[in-house]
Parts: sequence; C-alpha cells; structure tokens
Amino acid sequence: MMRFKGTDAPMTRYNWFDSQTILDGIRRWVEIETPTEAPEQVNELVSVVAEQYRDLPVTLERVAGVDGCGDHLMARSNWGQDQPGILVLSHLDTVHPMGFIERLPFKVEGDVAFGPGIYDMKGGAYIAHHAFRALCADGDRSPLGITHLFTSDEEIGSPTSRALIEQEGRRAKYVLVTEPARDGGKIVTGRKGVGRFRVFVKGVPAHAGSRPEDGRSAVRELANVILALEGMNDLKRGVTVNVGVVRGGTRPNVTPEEAYAEVDLRVVSLKDADEFVGRILALTSKTDGVTVTVAGELNRPPYEKSNAGASLFEHAKTLAGEIGFELIDTHTGGGSDGNFTAPHTATLDGLGVDGKGAHTHYEQLYISSLAPRARLLHRLYQTLR
Repeated sequence: MMRFKGTDAPMTRYNWFDSQTILDGIRRWVEIETPTEAPEQVNELVSVVAEQYRDLPVTLERVAGVDGCGDHLMARSNWGQDQPGILVLSHLDTVHPMGFIERLPFKVEGDVAFGPGIYDMKGGAYIAHHAFRALCADGDRSPLGITHLFTSDEEIGSPTSRALIEQEGRRAKYVLVTEPARDGGKIVTGRKGVGRFRVFVKGVPAHAGSRPEDGRSAVRELANVILALEGMNDLKRGVTVNVGVVRGGTRPNVTPEEAYAEVDLRVVSLKDADEFVGRILALTSKTDGVTVTVAGELNRPPYEKSNAGASLFEHAKTLAGEIGFELIDTHTGGGSDGNFTAPHTATLDGLGVDGKGAHTHYEQLYISSLAPRARLLHRLYQTLR
C-alpha cells in the first residue's frame, strides 16, 4: 500500500483536505513577495512551485520572462495530453510592492488569514496545485489531461502571457481560473471586457502673463477630452469609462504645451466594445492649434456566459452541493485571464479561495473556505470528461 511521504500512515487515510495543511502551503507562497515589476522575486516563487511538482507525474515547461516580467510555468499531467483537456489558470504576481509584507505580514486571527496576495490569488493558485497532488496521491488519473499554467504578469494585463494563455485555451476543453471567489463564495461566469487608452494632447506654449494670446493650452483641451470621456459612462449598459491618470504642463506661468491622460474602459459585450473603443479612438481637439492623439485598444475581451460555460457551472454547482455548500454564480466588472479563453472555451472563474480585500492593506482569506474549495477543484478534475 502506498504511504504518504513523512508519515507511517497509508495514503488512503491521509486527510488531504485538512485546512491547516493547506494554509501552511499557502503561507510559504505568500511569504515570497512577488510584485509584477520584480521578476527576480516572481522567479523565486516559480522555482518553489516547480520543485513542488518534481515528485508528481507531470512534465514541466518553464517559459523565460521577457520585457521586465518573470517566467511562466506549465505543469502538464503525463496523461491525456493527446486530446483537449483541462487548463487551470493561475497567476503568481501581486500588486503589492516589495516590503509590503512588513505592513501586512502573514497572520491568523480566528477564521481569517492575512498576507499580500493571499486572496488574489496565491490562495487559489495553491489549492489548485494541492487538489492535483491529492488526485495523484491516490493513484487516480483524471478522465482528461490537466495542464496548470502559472503566469507572472496578470496584474498588468498579461502582456507577455496572453499569447500563451490563448494558445493553451484553444487546445483545452475546459478552463478553470483560480481567481478569488466573490461576495461570500460566488463563482464567476462573466466579466467585463477591459480597454486601456493613452491620450496625448499637444498645444502651444506661451508666457501666461505677458503673451497669453499666443498660447494654446493642452491642459484646457484635455479638460474637454475628460468631459467627453466621462460623458460616455452608461451604467444601465454596464459601460464605465474612467480617466485615472492625468499629467500636464511645466510651470504655473507657462501656457501648457503638453498634457496626458490614461483611461480605463469596461464593457459587458463585444458589441459595446466595438462601439466604445471606436468612440474613444475618434476623439479630436475642439481647439484650433491643439492636437489630440489617442492610442490604445481592448486588452481583454468581454467574458460572456456561453452555453458551454453555463453547463460547466451547473456541473460545478452539483459537485459543490455534494460536498456540502451552495455555489452561486455572478458577473463582475474586473477582468482576468479567463477573459482570453471564455470566447472559445468553456470557462469557469472565481474558483479560488473566499475572502476579501484584494489589492488592499487588509487582504485576507477565510480559512473555512480552503477545504471545500480545494475539494471542488479535486472533484472537477475527477469528473470532467
């Protein structure tokens, strides 16, 4: 009979879904800080994750990072790779800067565990790995092959991993995304598409006191652009346009020659995406002598709930009921790597841990969610076919 490493107990008696055991594993990942902009830190965690797959029946592929981002890691099961299978998507980078762990150290208070990236999304990434380890421990082979892709740049829009995600997503039959659960454990079956744009305004400088008539203010024209962008918001349609960064001018006594803004667009459907991307790119100046140039695109397509995605959710809901909890789905405005796969592959998102405070100084997961969420992933591995 097989035995679990480090114990005298048969594997069949080992409780793979002990919350403390899972939390200990998550803690190790959390205490390695991984800001997207610190690739050497991300790569340190990638090495730890790779080492934790060494004794499992997988083939590891490490893709070297480019453009200032860390490496990506793929762990492919040694079975089922000759047909479309299950792709698990996780990211290892966080938004928190280096040293943030001093402000938000790993700690436990009752049912809550705190730490940078613990909820978004190291907790979810770890439980998916843990569920796969549990699958292998019993000598099981899931009906479908499993590929777990860990990426290093999701928090900045996945610029270096998108092609890889889309390639693997098209090869898969199902995609499971370990982003955190929402609003008390809800799973995600839809997300808004995300567009990012940069606005460049060029005016004419002049002495603001003695020759104001010679100037053409780029800042004033940017104000016109901002009003136009803000006027595009349509909450009934789920469309939001946010001017989140603004810069302009050089000195208070100089008519500003240049101004700049960064814009975020969120849309529910591809139809809305086409309309609003077009409207933003078509912005022009209202002032003679001033030019407005807009660059950007939709960098995450809308994740719309397809028939295949709905069927996948209903299957997961049934499994959750057997485990002992109710699974409810929701649509959210935030984008994820699931946006890249949902248009062509059945995708289920929000399969990570429950908690709150993503990207904040109080980020946390609920320890009581670890075992049931890990069990759900384990059962999805076992039953999807």
